[in-house]
This record gives sequence, C-alpha cells and structure tokens, in this order.
Amino acid sequence: MTAEAINLVRAHLDNPDDATPTDAEKADLRARIKALLQARDAVLVAHYYTDPDIQSLAEETGGCVADSLEMARFGKDHPASTLVVAGVRFMGETARILSPEKRIIMPTLEATCSLDIGCPAEAFSAFCDAHPDRTVVVYANTSAAVKARADWVVTSSIAVELIEHLDQQGEKILWAPDKHLGQYVAEKTGADVVCWDSACIVHEEFKARGLEDLKRAHPGAAVLVHPESPASVVAMADVVGSTSQLINAACEMPNDTFIVATDKGIFYKMQQLAPGKRFIEAPTAGSGATCRSCAHCPWMAMNALGNLEAVLAADDALGQEIHVDPLLAQKAMVPLNRMLDFGRALKARQG
Repeated sequence: MTAEAINLVRAHLDNPDDATPTDAEKADLRARIKALLQARDAVLVAHYYTDPDIQSLAEETGGCVADSLEMARFGKDHPASTLVVAGVRFMGETARILSPEKRIIMPTLEATCSLDIGCPAEAFSAFCDAHPDRTVVVYANTSAAVKARADWVVTSSIAVELIEHLDQQGEKILWAPDKHLGQYVAEKTGADVVCWDSACIVHEEFKARGLEDLKRAHPGAAVLVHPESPASVVAMADVVGSTSQLINAACEMPNDTFIVATDKGIFYKMQQLAPGKRFIEAPTAGSGATCRSCAHCPWMAMNALGNLEAVLAADDALGQEIHVDPLLAQKAMVPLNRMLDFGRALKARQG
C-alpha cells in the first residue's frame, strides 16, 4: 500500500466526519434516507462488511446485502434507475460496467481497497506481458482497468471451481491480486498458478499463534476463515470460504460458538441468521500492528448514514458518482460477464 493511502486511512480514523448520532437522530436520518431512495428511484446495495446500520437499511428498503458477486447480480437485474453502492470503489465500478444505463453513486468515492491499490494497471499489464502463455484471472477487488486486461474476473465464492475448470482445460493461470487467495486456490486445485504479490490489509493481520490460544480457550468453537488470510491461519480452519459461504456455515454447523477470521462487519448477518450462537473475532496483531484496520476494513467504515443521506439529497451527488471510460468498460464487461455466466451455471449444478 502507498504511503498516501495509509495516511488517508489514518486521517479518516483519527478525524471521523460525523459524531455518532443519538438513537432519535439516527431514526430520523434513516427515515429521510428511505424517502430519498424512493424519490430518486434508487436502491441500496450493501456489502456484508459495511456498518450494521447500512446493512439493515438496505434490507428494509428492498435492497441487497451480499458479497460482491451477489451485489453485481442484484444491481444488474434490479429495475431501479439509480444504484447506491455501499462498499468500496471497485464494487461501484463493477456496477457501472454491468449497468451502463443506470446512475451509480456511492456514499464516498474515497472508499477503496488495499488489493485494488496494490495492483496498479500499468504494472499489472507489464506482468501479464511477461507471462503471455497464461490465462489472466483477476479477483473482483481490482480496478476497471485491471479487469479490462483480464480473461476472467472471479470472486472468492467461485474461485476454486473456476480455476479447477480452467485447469481441466489445460490452461496455466496468472492470478491477481491477492497472493493468499491465489495460493489457496492453487493448493486446492493443483493448477499451475503464478500469483501477483499483494494482500488484504485486514485478512493479512490474522495470526495463527493467537488463533491457537483462542481455540484452547474455546475448545468447542468452530473456526471460519476467509481464504484471503495467511496459509497458517487457513490451515487451522474448520471451514474456509467467501463471506456468503462463512455465513452459511455459521447457520448450518451445530457449534454454538465460532471464531471468525474475516471483517467483523459480517457479524451483523451471522447474528441475524443464527441468533442463538456466539461469534468471536479471530486475533490479529492488535495494538502492536502497523495497520490500524485490524478485523475491520477502514474504507468500508467510510460508508455511513450521514454521507449516504448527503449524496442522495444533492442533485449532483456531491461528485460521488461512478464513471468508467466507455472503451475500458466494454473491455472489462467481457471477463465480468464470463464470471456471471460461470456463477449462474455453477449455482444451477449445485442447486
């Protein structure tokens, strides 16, 4: 991550935009946002890692709370003329590419992703040029420009199945940007995978030694791990999977306690769907870490009720509208549609 990006995150954490509203103020704010969504013919699409207030508001207004794959599907299929994407910037770009006829706005365009930042398009293109014999597969957590350079886009929910499919076709893979997820997929499938060197600042902070201590303290707990985590943490998991897959595991497994190695924003949906169970954050480097984001993405935290209302209330959305160069969008549409088509086919086979 660049020094500029780190300073941006720290400035936001040290100087939050708004004081925490009272319950009464929050209720009024939510009511105003609901009215604005209706007036703007807008639907709210929120990621599992956003604040519970954002997630519950999306649910109450007919929107969507999901992982990035389901967010993309929902936004493309929904009839609303405006999509409000509460998440990080690559999610807004994906919505814009898949729904070019719609207006795409976000509570703040400053909400980005360490994986996106860590894979600049020009350097990535040179990396691809150095491996011309490989099929280029990029994670959804990338810019539109990086997606435009790829053969496939993928999310963690279908990564193993897609790479297995490509491997069976005899293809060698160039994977970007998350090295931990790429290495996990390579191990699970046996495919020939060359990985770009980048990682998520949240998941990379999870520590195996601390997880061992926590497991001893909670011997009946199941460990749920997102595959963006280091291999030593993944090796200790009872279930490894995407956000939606971890939520399903929490609901379906008989354990009453879970240690969860992913962003703690996911706890809202886990507690909602499995209310009798206990969820514990997996240990990170804690106060000694150089990154202050441990267990919660600082960019996801930039999505708040206050800036959500502000962009909806302003005719110009305060400049927080997503635009993607049409030629770039046309190129990125190809691997994105491949992802959606593969995901639909996979879901049909499994369901």
